[in-house]
Amino acid sequence: MPSEIHADDVGTQLIFTVKEDGQAVDISLATTTDLEITKPDTTKLQKSASFFTDGTDGKLVYVIESGDINIPGTYRIQAKIGLGGGSYSSSIATFRVHCNL
Repeated sequence: MPSEIHADDVGTQLIFTVKEDGQAVDISLATTTDLEITKPDTTKLQKSASFFTDGTDGKLVYVIESGDINIPGTYRIQAKIGLGGGSYSSSIATFRVHCNL
């Protein structure tokens, strides 16, 4: 993720690494790769993410669209992965969205 995200940014890449015990997880065989983003007002977004490289590094990327990140504050993000007939959720991370002038 960039060093600073601002409200109403569009085109910014959110890069999320799926980890277990602090180590990146190989998700290259995942059949679904979604990111659930919760806004400061508790609105939830379910977004389809792509592998940032080939998935072996656990990295997913989502490009912010208009309306996604429109409220300043702390956002929560969690990966939802379909893998081997199961569905798995990552730990939850946060990121801050800053105000504009």
